[in-house]
Amino acid sequence: MNQDLTASLVARQNVLNNQYALDKLEEHLQLGGLVHKGEIIFTKAQVANILEIDERTIERYLVKESGELKSNGYQIIKGKSLKELKLNYVDDMNVVDILDPKSPSLGVFNFRSLLNVAMLVTESERAKSIRSRLLDIVLDVVAEKTGGKTRFINQRDADYLPTSYMEESYRKQFTNALRDYLDLGPFKYGLYTDKVYQAIFLENSADYKKVLSLADKDKTRETMYAEVLKVIASFEHGLAEEMKKYFEEHGQKLKSAELDHLIIQAQQSPYLKPSIEDARIRMASRDLGFRAALHHKLEEYVQAVPQGDFDKFLGDKSRSLEEQLSDTRTLEVLKRLKDR
Repeated sequence: MNQDLTASLVARQNVLNNQYALDKLEEHLQLGGLVHKGEIIFTKAQVANILEIDERTIERYLVKESGELKSNGYQIIKGKSLKELKLNYVDDMNVVDILDPKSPSLGVFNFRSLLNVAMLVTESERAKSIRSRLLDIVLDVVAEKTGGKTRFINQRDADYLPTSYMEESYRKQFTNALRDYLDLGPFKYGLYTDKVYQAIFLENSADYKKVLSLADKDKTRETMYAEVLKVIASFEHGLAEEMKKYFEEHGQKLKSAELDHLIIQAQQSPYLKPSIEDARIRMASRDLGFRAALHHKLEEYVQAVPQGDFDKFLGDKSRSLEEQLSDTRTLEVLKRLKDR
């Protein structure tokens, strides 16, 4: 997938949706601007000056990428709002020239939409320099928040630990069902773990480890997001129940072909399909956005990481696994799960 900011909407939004990175960028870039209603804004003339391009170039991008720029903060102000802006800067000779007193409206960029323009413009060396700087800062912010352990960024989600604990119990039910109800040798555990993975996110364990650059000793599920673990738990629990049902009805163990058929049925189930689709989107999008890891078999599922995910994994409520395990409230939740 193309991660060139000038060519990829997903890559641009993965920067612009990361408020933690935007705060750092605003602090480091020091681009000036006007203050309006507590927010820094920039006129078209100011953006052109910052990026060292002609205003007509800005206008072309406003036409060509109108929807994207508006969704990221570009707006037209007029009426009372424009009057207040003009009054605030009436004595500032540096600003008077860019605030035409006779104009009934004014297009303004907030910091986010200014960066959006800088990521779109290909005609500016200054924009290229800003793109390079912002990518460095984005990487620095994620590394700082995760202690450099993006491989385990999934564990910073407050839902990860209880979900992992729950999933482990369903995993045990599945492996017990393989032991008791499947007529196959001991290699069946790894084989059918891979078949479940392939049904849900189209990769086996080796594929997944390669994408995330995991070591052989690393446990795949320790790097998976809570939502993905829930789908795996549902999938394996359903298979365990179906295997038990088959054994009780037929009085004999399943053959591989029969279990394979159950997996295909589960994958195509209208009850599981929405959850499987959601798991693919979250895995593909988050791994690209947070870990710079592309699942080629899930490329069509890649979307921009939503702002809420940055709060989930980088925000004040996100904590390392060690911090969560030292919290008595977390331990109480785990105890209730154990006793259920």
